[in-house]
Amino acid sequence: MVRVVPMGSSIRPALSSLTFSSPSSLSLFNPSPRLSFSVSQSHSFGLKASRVLRHDGNSVRVSASGDVSQSVAAASQENVLEWVKQDKRRMLHVVYRVGDLDRTIKFYTECLGMKLLRKRDIPEEKYTNAFLGYGPEDSHFVIELTYNYGVDKYDIGTGFGHFGIAVDDVAKAVELIRAKGGKITREPGPVKGGRSVIAFIEDPDGYKFELIERGPTPEPLCQVMLRVGDLNRSIEFYEKAFGMELLRTRDNPEYKYTIAMLGYGPEDKSTVLELTYNYGVTEYDKGNAYAQIAIGTDDVYKTAEAIKLSGGKITREPGPLPGINTKITACLDPDGWKSVFVDNVDFLKELE
Repeated sequence: MVRVVPMGSSIRPALSSLTFSSPSSLSLFNPSPRLSFSVSQSHSFGLKASRVLRHDGNSVRVSASGDVSQSVAAASQENVLEWVKQDKRRMLHVVYRVGDLDRTIKFYTECLGMKLLRKRDIPEEKYTNAFLGYGPEDSHFVIELTYNYGVDKYDIGTGFGHFGIAVDDVAKAVELIRAKGGKITREPGPVKGGRSVIAFIEDPDGYKFELIERGPTPEPLCQVMLRVGDLNRSIEFYEKAFGMELLRTRDNPEYKYTIAMLGYGPEDKSTVLELTYNYGVTEYDKGNAYAQIAIGTDDVYKTAEAIKLSGGKITREPGPLPGINTKITACLDPDGWKSVFVDNVDFLKELE
């Protein structure tokens, strides 16, 4: 849905012998009883200078550079960031690039049990998208694969980690994938420093998937893991700018890394963002394969304002996409990971 130009898109099919974990105007307190304010407010919460309507019976105009305007600006920022917490947000899909679309679709449907939801070819832009996942796009997190004409290989880099898939039986899933010719990079067993049973496999383009043994869940495609250089900084940014909740952290001093799980719902019922900090590593090579996460929002304009207030970088100002009129805004987090916010109503219209 959100297209990645000069290189990036998602998907979903089923597998009978492999069971995946799935069920399906601003008011201010008056400084004194005799002073009241009228404040004009723009759509993006950027507040104009206010004026004093009554003070000892006289009308007084306040300069935009005065203390009142500063108070209004502070209140405006607080209002925007508070709105973020109330916004109806959901992780929609993750976008990345592949060198052979048919080969990847075959692997995801036959080995990972996904369903192909839809495809779209854009010959004038020389790319094709495929969407795959474990349920419809209007209610599930899905994968958007992008194939750019003539490009058969990408650099994944060192910053991208893996995607997580919840399965009923990790050992059984691994054996099926092995029988289909899939590459197993970690055999089933307890996670380092924990008890959860996991395994790692690799798709034909080198993207890693963590298989996590878990009971039935409405969201089998359950994690996106990215590496960051300052975990506390990233947690603060995603809480403040994205409105995500910090679900848990886990430090593993023996293996010299710490993880943080953030999202819009509990881990066993929704997709989460897993951020990993490796001791002493502050920068990573992001390559050119992984593209972005798309997140739904009720207002891309307010979202962009909140991202700016939180120190994020807007790479595409909020507004409609040419041709389809879906409103989006795009940004970078402190480590340079890209995310796109999509208007919720426009997204559903696009699916129709």
